[in-house]
Amino acid sequence: MGKMWTFENPPVEYLKETYQLTTDKAWFEKAQLAALRFSTYCSASFVSADGLVMTNHHCARESGTAVQKKDEDFSAHGFYATKLGDERKVPELFVDQLVRIEDITARVQDIEKQGADDYEKLTLRDQGLENIVKEYGEKPEWKGLEIQAVTLYSGGKFSLYGFRRYNDVRLVFMPELDLGFFGGDPDNFTYPRYNLDVSFFRVYDDAGKPLKTTHYFKFNPDGAKENEPVFVIGNPGTTGRLQTIEELEMERDYKLPYLIQVLENRKAVLEAYNEKAKSDSIANEVFSFENSVKSFSGQLKGMRDPYLMARKRAFENDFKTKVRNDAKLSAEYSIWDQISESVKVLRGAQHELMLFQTNPLFRGEMLTLAQQLVDYAAISKTNPQRAATLKEMLRAFTPKSMEIESGYLAAHLEEALSLLGPTDIYLRYALDEKSPDEAAEWMLSQSKLKDSTYVQKLIDGGETALEASEDPFIQLALIAQPRYMKSVFAARDAYMKLELLQGRLGRLIFDAYGTAIPPDATMSLRISDGVVKPVEYNGTKAPANTTYYGLYDRFLSHKGTYPWSLPEKWKNPPAELLREPVNFISTNDIVGGNSGSPLVNSKLEAVGLAFDGNMESLTGYFIFAPDTGNRTVSVHTGGIVAALKYIYKTKRLTEELLAR
Repeated sequence: MGKMWTFENPPVEYLKETYQLTTDKAWFEKAQLAALRFSTYCSASFVSADGLVMTNHHCARESGTAVQKKDEDFSAHGFYATKLGDERKVPELFVDQLVRIEDITARVQDIEKQGADDYEKLTLRDQGLENIVKEYGEKPEWKGLEIQAVTLYSGGKFSLYGFRRYNDVRLVFMPELDLGFFGGDPDNFTYPRYNLDVSFFRVYDDAGKPLKTTHYFKFNPDGAKENEPVFVIGNPGTTGRLQTIEELEMERDYKLPYLIQVLENRKAVLEAYNEKAKSDSIANEVFSFENSVKSFSGQLKGMRDPYLMARKRAFENDFKTKVRNDAKLSAEYSIWDQISESVKVLRGAQHELMLFQTNPLFRGEMLTLAQQLVDYAAISKTNPQRAATLKEMLRAFTPKSMEIESGYLAAHLEEALSLLGPTDIYLRYALDEKSPDEAAEWMLSQSKLKDSTYVQKLIDGGETALEASEDPFIQLALIAQPRYMKSVFAARDAYMKLELLQGRLGRLIFDAYGTAIPPDATMSLRISDGVVKPVEYNGTKAPANTTYYGLYDRFLSHKGTYPWSLPEKWKNPPAELLREPVNFISTNDIVGGNSGSPLVNSKLEAVGLAFDGNMESLTGYFIFAPDTGNRTVSVHTGGIVAALKYIYKTKRLTEELLAR
C-alpha cells in the first residue's frame, strides 16, 4: 500500500525501527514548511534562506517561457538572471506552503449521517465541507490562508489544510529544453537516465524583497550514498491502492484499454497534422499523449500481471479476515458484496459511457457540439441555469482544424466499431457501408454546424428543429443521446453508492491497520522514505547513479539527433564535468504530482530532485512493489551544481546554493 505518509500521522516509530532514525516534531515541521506546492500541478521546495525555490524544468517550462521577451527563446537558450534585478516575475504563478492541519473527520461524518439516501448523504457532505472551509476562513488563526478540505482513505478521513500562498514568484534559472528534456519520450520512464530536469525561482515578500525564511533544505552537493535513507517530500497526485480487486479488474478490462487506444489514435492524428504545421503547442500535446500512453500502458501491464494481482488479492483476503474476526468491525463485512453489486452495474454501462461522452478529445468537436445541442434542448426547461451556461458555450463554438477534426472523428468511429460491432444502429447510420475515414470526410462535407447562424437556429428551435435537421452530426447525436443518458443514470447511482462504500472501506482500513497503511495520494503533502539502490534490468544491473559521461555517450551514439541533441555550449565540456553524477535512483514511493519534490537526507539536506520513475514504477498506481524494480529517478544535487559551475557559469546562484 506504499509509503506516502501524511504529516498529520508522521511515521515516527516506523522510521526509528526501519532506519534507526530518531525524529521529532521539529524535524517534521521543518520538512513540512520547507516543502511547497508549485501552482496546482507540481511540487517544489525552498533551498536557501532568501526564498530560492527548486522545481523541475518540466514543471517550470510553461511559466518560464511566459516571461521571455521578443527575440528570446528560453527553450533553445535557457535563462539565467545574472543579478537580482534580472529575476522575472511570472504572472499568475504561485507557490503554497502548508502551515496548518486540522482533523475534521468526526464533524463531516456526523453531517453525512443526516442524509436519507446516497445522493443526499453526498450532497450534505460536499456542502458541509464547503461550509467548514468558509467557517475556518473567519477564524483568526486561519484568516488569510488558502483553505482546502482534503479527503483521505477514500472518504474515511477528512482534514483541513491551511496554506500560506506566495504570489510574487520570479524566474531565476532554467536550462535549455535539450537538457531539461534530454532523451524526450524514448527515455521517459526509463533508467539509466541523463536529464538536467531542474529550474530555480525565487519568492518575494509583500515589500518586493526576497523572502527571508528559516525553513529550507540546505543544498548538499555530495548527494546520498548507496543504501543511505532518503526522503521525498511532495504532493503525489492520484493512486488507487485502496480499491478492491473487482474495481481494479474493471479498470483493467474496460477503462485502461479504451483510454490507451484513444490516446494512441489521437497522437497519430496530431503527428500527421504537425508534419506540415510545425506547431510547438501541437508538439507539446503529442508529448502529453505519449507520456499518458506510457503511463497507462504500464498500469495496464501491471494489472494483467497475475503475480501483482495475486499480491493485491492476498492483502484483500487478509483485510477481510481481520474484519470478520473483529467483534466491532464484523458488522461491516458485507461491504465487499455491496461494492461488487455497484461494480457489476458499472461494467454493464461502460461501453456507452466511454463512447458517447461529450468530450471533443474522444468524439471530435463537431460531434461534441451536436451532442451538446441535443443536451441543451432536453434541459432548457428543466434546468435553466445549466442550460444558460451551455447556451453560451454553443454560441462561442469555433471549429478548429478540419484535418484534425476528420482524424478524430474517423478514430472515434473506428473505436465504436471495435466496441459495438458493425450491426449497431449507431455504426449503421454513421458508416452506411463506408470506412471510418470515408464516413468522417462525408459527414464533414455535409454538415452545416460550421455556420454559426445555423447553430443559432438549432438553439432557438429546440427539439423540433433538431429532429427536422438533416445534419449527419445531429442525427448521430440523436441516436447516441438516449443510450448515453440511460447509461449515465445507471452509473450515477452506482458511482454515488460506490463513493460512500469506498469511504466506509477506507475507515475500515484505518480501523484495522491504523497509520501503518497510508491513504491514497490526493495531491496533498506527503513524506515517502526509501534508500538509494541500484536496479536490475535487461539482464544487467543499472548503477545507483549515472554521470555526465553517459549523457555524452547518448548524444554521440544517437549522432546528436533530437531528443538527444545538445546546445553548442555543452559540446566541449571540461573533463571535471564528465565524472560528476547527473541522475540517481532510490526506492521512494512517488507518482505524478511528485514532480519537483526534493529528496532529502536524514539531516534534511537536499540531495536530489525527483522528476520521474522507471517503467516498473508505473504499477505504483495500484501497488507499491520496490522488489520488482520500482524506482524513483532524481536529478543529483552534485550534477546540478556541476552544470551551474562548469557550463552555465552561474556564480551568484551557485554560491547561494552552497551558502557561501
